[in-house]
Amino acid sequence: MASWRVYLFLVLANLFWSGNYVVGNLLAGGISPLQLTAIRWAIATPFLVVLAVLLEKPDWHAALREWPMHLVQAALGLIAFCLFSYQALAHTTALNAALVGATNPVLIALVAALLVRERIRRTSSLGLVTSLLGVLLILTDGKLLEVFTTEYNVGGLWMLGAVMVWTVYTILGRTLKTAPVTSAALQSAIAAIVLAPVTLLVGGPITLDSAGWWGVLYIGLFPSVLSLMLWNISVKKIGAGRAGIYLNLMPLFTALMALAMGTPITLVQVLGGALVIAGVWLTSRPVRTVPVAPGSHIAFDAKGSEVRPVR
Repeated sequence: MASWRVYLFLVLANLFWSGNYVVGNLLAGGISPLQLTAIRWAIATPFLVVLAVLLEKPDWHAALREWPMHLVQAALGLIAFCLFSYQALAHTTALNAALVGATNPVLIALVAALLVRERIRRTSSLGLVTSLLGVLLILTDGKLLEVFTTEYNVGGLWMLGAVMVWTVYTILGRTLKTAPVTSAALQSAIAAIVLAPVTLLVGGPITLDSAGWWGVLYIGLFPSVLSLMLWNISVKKIGAGRAGIYLNLMPLFTALMALAMGTPITLVQVLGGALVIAGVWLTSRPVRTVPVAPGSHIAFDAKGSEVRPVR
């Protein structure tokens, strides 16, 4: 049974990632997606290294033996996902990008079930459907038929690429033997090292004011350090499928941030947010066990049906 801290970690990770989209949107025009991605990981790397040393006391030599996988993970989750997301928001509407992004939890759960045989419980399936319905209500303002009539432009394709690489990043994350914070530190360092010369060669002028640089610092610390660390820890604990459902919290958090900035929230958005939370709760419900013999239990789902023997 996972600790309640794991679910808190997932909520915080998605809260900070929501802030990344809000702040990143405000920075658009003053810094390119490549520059923002490179600077965020350059800022994050020393903090992640310090956290890894304090929390995990890693054997760096052992961790570096997995360097090919860390390289792949850095390329997927830290470089490609960020670049694809920023490119998507530069070429499409928020509705198009968010609708594509809302498929991420479902895709993670399905791929996890197919490739690493993570079992999808009935309550988890119901939670996936419920939270996805909530996301679609929020994004379409209750006009669910827009899901079928919206035309996806090049930005939608960029966002689809972001969804796919994040799915692979999340699934592969469970195969690493390296501790999660140490993994994040190594991958962040790889991303910073790879992007630095590329950014110097092709990056244009940065025209941010002091407030803009504070925004860059936020992105380099909260979404990059804390979210990545908390996400990797949670995936290790509860699996990619169950963790992925929490990505549906980002539209809810984004709506709340908009409310804090003076944008009114509609009844449809409130209903959608309630469905998202209900879906997360359904997916997070633990399987209960009943002892039947020494060293053996039978697991039951929420309806009391037998699930599997546990030994």
